[in-house]
Amino acid sequence: MIKDPTIKAKYDRLIDILRGHGRVAVAFSGGVDSTLLLYAAKEADDGVLAVTAKPQYVPERERREAEEFCRAYGIDHALIEIDGLSIPGFAGNPPDRCYICKKALFNELLRIASERGITKIAEGSNLDDMGDYRPGLRALAELEILSPLREAGLTKADIRAISRELGLPTADKPSYACLASRFVYGETITDEKLAMVEKAEDYLIGIGFRQVRVRIHGEDLARIEVPPEEMAQVFYLKDDITAMLRGIGFRYVTLDLAGYRTGSMNEALK
Repeated sequence: MIKDPTIKAKYDRLIDILRGHGRVAVAFSGGVDSTLLLYAAKEADDGVLAVTAKPQYVPERERREAEEFCRAYGIDHALIEIDGLSIPGFAGNPPDRCYICKKALFNELLRIASERGITKIAEGSNLDDMGDYRPGLRALAELEILSPLREAGLTKADIRAISRELGLPTADKPSYACLASRFVYGETITDEKLAMVEKAEDYLIGIGFRQVRVRIHGEDLARIEVPPEEMAQVFYLKDDITAMLRGIGFRYVTLDLAGYRTGSMNEALK
């Protein structure tokens, strides 16, 4: 039950939009945005289908959390295993990698939904996503994928506030992006490097860092990003962190003094 009238009005707007689209399939990652979208879509139409793609550049912990949420809320869930590195043009990591990826993945999601008699796919981008370099949005537009959160005018702060009022487990969950975003544009993405990044981030999350990125440069340099207020903790644990990341396969372990920020690899494009 949402008590804040301002928050309730925004959520009601989202529900109205979803009801207007009828039964949909939701591209569900388990993140903050898609979790609220899926919850609202189920309220709008109990026949909603959650579809989670699992290429190797999506962390395993995200897949588990997506499955747990659907199980807890009684939502029909389709999990799709995809070899992301076999998508033509993806592994070379060009600047439009996200477009290439989303075009392929959402075509597959449309196929899966169609087999269940569903013609519309909804995804969780929000109003704030319009302010960064996001070539994947072009793929969504070309495939006529619905973006109800953006249509309702919801920002990330709105989504967290609504999720908190609804008691969703993701209300304060840190933001994550696919592991491919940890690579410098033009550097080849491989299964081995993806595994190194995932293991490094899982380790750092496991020892208490909530919002963290491990960017990989070349074959063996790790650039750790954490919020400025957590940098002292990195230095305090530097010996343990260095030893662990070297054990994973990194030779050089560095801390980015600019701190965590989304899309830091996009800085090279500006």
